[in-house]
Amino acid sequence: MPPAPGDRAARREDVSETVWQVLADKGFGGLTLRAVAAAMNVSTGMLMHYFPTKRALITHALDLLEKRTAERPRRARPGAGLATVRVMLLDILPLTPGDTARNRIWVSSWDLSLADDALATEQADRYTRLRSTLLPHLEAARDLGELSALTDLEHLAASAVAFTHGLVVQALFDPARFPGEVQTAMLDDFLASTARSRPDTTGDSPPTPGRQDGAPAAR
Repeated sequence: MPPAPGDRAARREDVSETVWQVLADKGFGGLTLRAVAAAMNVSTGMLMHYFPTKRALITHALDLLEKRTAERPRRARPGAGLATVRVMLLDILPLTPGDTARNRIWVSSWDLSLADDALATEQADRYTRLRSTLLPHLEAARDLGELSALTDLEHLAASAVAFTHGLVVQALFDPARFPGEVQTAMLDDFLASTARSRPDTTGDSPPTPGRQDGAPAAR
């Protein structure tokens, strides 16, 4: 007899929590119906009422990961422009244990996405959405004179995401070489390079977002 709608919703939430635990412990390589069923102490047959195939389980896991990523605590947004772009990119970097765990899961999912056209399309769409969230703040930076009026904002958004995610991978594989303060300094240097590209009519170097008097930004 199938579970009642309310019971099914509660049970699916239990399954989601277990999927998250398996992802955190084993990554996508260890995410199987059998592993989730064992963690819940249920049969794989019961689990298949909710996810009839491994692909359905993986799709749900990716959706859950995106939801958990969106709901994570964020840094307070400062004033408009590059300062806000800075904190948005800091929120991506593995600077806390929670963000490190989420990034490890995301990176472990790439192998699956590259092997599946539909998952690859969904991943590309996630990157498109991420770039689009940066654009209004880059536009504000241009309006404030932090960027040249000739700056290609879509190209800059793509460069910022590519730089940040490249730094994520470096930090995950070599955390001793890329601790939090190094990641933050590298991000500040990247943003400073975008600001330096604008015409300087005063003869002074433009400020680095998040820094004062050249001092490293606080984490």
